[in-house]
Amino acid sequence: MDIKELENGMESGFFEQFLEQLPEKAFHLGLRVVLAGLAFLIGLQLVRLVRHLLVKALKKSRVEDGAVHFIDSFVKFGLYFLLIIMIASWMGVDAASIIAILGSASVAVGLAVQGSLSNFAGGVLLLVLKPFVAGDYIKDGLGNDGTVESIDIFYTHLVTPDNKVVVLPNGTLANGTITNFTRCRERRIDIPVGIAYEEDIRQARRVIEEVLLEDAGVIKERDMIVFVDSLGESGVNVNVRCWALQEEFWTTKWRLTEQIKYALDRAEIKIPYPQIDVHIEK
Repeated sequence: MDIKELENGMESGFFEQFLEQLPEKAFHLGLRVVLAGLAFLIGLQLVRLVRHLLVKALKKSRVEDGAVHFIDSFVKFGLYFLLIIMIASWMGVDAASIIAILGSASVAVGLAVQGSLSNFAGGVLLLVLKPFVAGDYIKDGLGNDGTVESIDIFYTHLVTPDNKVVVLPNGTLANGTITNFTRCRERRIDIPVGIAYEEDIRQARRVIEEVLLEDAGVIKERDMIVFVDSLGESGVNVNVRCWALQEEFWTTKWRLTEQIKYALDRAEIKIPYPQIDVHIEK
């Protein structure tokens, strides 16, 4: 028997052996895939159970809703990642190899998701420094404003007064200017009012002060001031300043504006209109 015939015989024997072992290997592989799927489903239920117990414990400890939502999101991603690693290791993939691959790819991934990492760090800062919490009405440096609905790992969700959802990156919020309108219990109301030059300023002040004293939304313990702010082109610009509770700010301001107009009308105090004097030479 020459060398060529020997090689053909070895290849034929290897192929026959492979065909004989194929059903058994396919069965074991299919069984392992099925078991991995079952393990994944069971793992999902365990993740949900752990998250439920964690959220329950945090709320029982009176942790803020924003912090609870942030921690829950972080734990969810961490447990999902751990579950996938465990199933891959059970399927025969070396966990050390996975970690080595992740380590070697960490630099490229870090460059690709540096914005997300910045948002994550910003979310941590927002929870630690607490410039706002869920339920506060805020405005950022770009003019986006609304009520804070939730603080996730990477983004903060705001709900605007007209019921729109604004999603803001945590990194931008943490590094920018934030105006919190609801942190303080009370808020100042400023209402500009114009009166004609020929009207008595002292009488107008008395009329407006009576409106402030009669309104239930005005905090009587705080300053209530009616003062001349400037002399305009068509009349005297008066500013009305008082205080109201945060939750009653807008309703009180709108009501005062309307009642001041009615009170000035009853007192026959005129509100000026823009006037232009035109002189025609003959």
